[in-house]
Order: sequence, then structure tokens, then C-alpha cells
Amino acid sequence: MERIAPLEPPYAPELAEELSAMMPPGVAPLRLFRTLARNPRVLSRIRGGNLLDRGSIDRRDRELAILRTCARCRSEYEWGVHVAFFARRFGIPEEKVAGTLDWDWRNDHWTPKERAIVRLVDELHERATLGEDAWRDLTAHFAPEQIVELLVLAGFYHTISYVTNALGVELEEFAERFPRLPDA
Repeated sequence: MERIAPLEPPYAPELAEELSAMMPPGVAPLRLFRTLARNPRVLSRIRGGNLLDRGSIDRRDRELAILRTCARCRSEYEWGVHVAFFARRFGIPEEKVAGTLDWDWRNDHWTPKERAIVRLVDELHERATLGEDAWRDLTAHFAPEQIVELLVLAGFYHTISYVTNALGVELEEFAERFPRLPDA
């Protein structure tokens, strides 16, 4: 249930500009962004920290980390938006998208590089740190600047997941839905 209603248009000019800059041309602002707009300072910081630009890691790898983080945090809202907007666009096949909802990172459908990403997300989620084996797997596939980006990305999407879950942000009509989540 939605706890804080998203703002509705018409928006103040500065806010309209900010919301417009966050979306592709012709696409209405997401409910999440309109809800965060209740605090324009927070909206601005979220926009500045989203890491959706061309960073040091491949976009496909980035999306895999985001999907896994949102799945582990049970943020159907953010997982569904990213599946709808980015997963296919960046070449993540359906079985890998579905795999982000399977809590066993050891499954055979992951390549070694993907497994390192999924394991990073899982260990951070479960322990708030990485064990030596997870670290060794990461360093086999990623440079130091990429590892830093993956760590921050997972933390950022924990924050987004907390917000969408705690505020009960209503699911976007176009977004994918969780088929079924495994038990925690």
C-alpha cells in the first residue's frame, strides 16, 4: 500500500525540468521519482548517484548486479522497472533474468564472471562484506575501479529497494512482476 503519494502534474518549473531530465523523451516520470520529489534535495542526490551512465563496468554486468540486488531486497518495483527498461536492451536473456530470483549463486546458468557478480551481491546482502573466495572471484574478472563501482552499485540499489518497499511505491503498469520469490 502506497504510504506517500507521488506528486502529480503540474510541477514547479525546476522540478519539471529535473523530472524530465531523468526520463527518456516522451516518457512520464516514474512513480518512484515523483515520490522522491516530495523532497527535491533527495531526488537531486538520487539522480546524481544512480550510476546508470557509461561507467567502468559493462552495462549488462551492471544490470545483472542491479537485478540481483533488487531481487534479494524483494523490491518488485525496481526489479520490474529494470527488467522492462534495461534487461533486454543490454542482452540479458529471460533465463538469466529469472535466475536473479534464484538464491543459489552456484547454479550452472551463470558464467564465471556472472557468478562473481551474483555472489558479490549475495554476500553483501547477507553479511555486509565479502569473503576471500568471493573477492578472489571478483579480481579474476574485474579491475579495482570496476570492483569499487560494483560495490557502490549494490549499495545504491539497496537504498532504492528500501525506499520502494518502505514507501509502498505502486508498481508501474509497464514493469515486469516477480513470478515467485524463493523463501528468504
